[in-house]
Amino acid sequence: MESRFFQDVYEVVRLIPKGRVTSYGAIAAYLGAKKSSRMVGYAMNNSHQQPDYVPAHRVVNRVGMLTGKHFFGPGNEMQTLLEKEGILVKDDKIINFKEFFWDPQKELTV
Repeated sequence: MESRFFQDVYEVVRLIPKGRVTSYGAIAAYLGAKKSSRMVGYAMNNSHQQPDYVPAHRVVNRVGMLTGKHFFGPGNEMQTLLEKEGILVKDDKIINFKEFFWDPQKELTV
């Protein structure tokens, strides 16, 4: 059984617009658990098992690194998904990260 926190994380991730990204920490802060960015990462690791699609490729670390890319299987699937949405990646880092950053605390109302 998934924790309520994980389900809340998935709900936020599903709201990230195509062509935008956010960070583990931004999601944790939005959910009122600022020090739980690692738990957000654990949720993302498990997101591929969810019955409803979770666009986990849109969640990266605080500087735009694709730290969860190995959970997308062999190759560069995470990078490919981001690039299909117009987000350029070089050396596993989003180019112009701040331009694409989506902050749920600013974009969503509680």
